[in-house]
Amino acid sequence: MQRPPVNFCQVCGAPLIEAERFGKVRRTCPECGYIHFDDPKVAAVVFIEHEGKVLLVRRAVNPERGKWALPAGYIDYGEHPAEAAAREVREETGLTVAITGLLDVQGGATEFGASIVIIYAAHILDGTPHPLDDVEELRWFGKDEPLPELAFDSTRTMLDAWRSGRLTRCR
Repeated sequence: MQRPPVNFCQVCGAPLIEAERFGKVRRTCPECGYIHFDDPKVAAVVFIEHEGKVLLVRRAVNPERGKWALPAGYIDYGEHPAEAAAREVREETGLTVAITGLLDVQGGATEFGASIVIIYAAHILDGTPHPLDDVEELRWFGKDEPLPELAFDSTRTMLDAWRSGRLTRCR
């Protein structure tokens, strides 16, 4: 999925042009010299297993509205990825969680909008799960239960590893 081009300089507001900079054609400002680097968008995903089941949320917004995924969201500039992961769980489910480990880092065009996905394991500290923010519904799924239609590759990958007993922490 390709993002639309940036057309105006974020420093001075002048129209950007395409010019070769640092070995690649990039959007560049002919007025002030600003070079736009198309930086990756990073998401934090959280795998919460409780009493032999994993928590999935049904998305209330696009992309992939109506499909199911692990709780997740974008990491804000300056925010630690693990803090973003815990924040997203709280915003989407009302649960307070402790991040217990790193499960995986996936790269490339794996998700809509996110080109890097950091997946954490977590356990519940407090709260009763209920749908909030951009979540329509949430549900716990066991290893042998049929799964609903899944939204993202990261969710499919982690559920496949969990169901087959291959889910391990990176550290």
